[in-house]
Amino acid sequence: MSTVHRFNVFGRIYSVERTASRWVAFLHGTDGKRSPAGFVVPDFIPDDELEQYLYDLFHENATPTNGDVRRLV
Repeated sequence: MSTVHRFNVFGRIYSVERTASRWVAFLHGTDGKRSPAGFVVPDFIPDDELEQYLYDLFHENATPTNGDVRRLV
């Protein structure tokens, strides 16, 4: 069984999925399709620190209108 977390990362939608003992990240396109995100989330990052990790990784993409990382429900 896998655990999926969705995030708005400075205006782009990503999902990070825990499969067995590793994280796999996907970028969600405007057409609703997902593709490999092109970055790695280390296996040791716990669920509750994913937002901070994504913020640290992508903080240079922040804009005045999209200045944060938010977990989506």
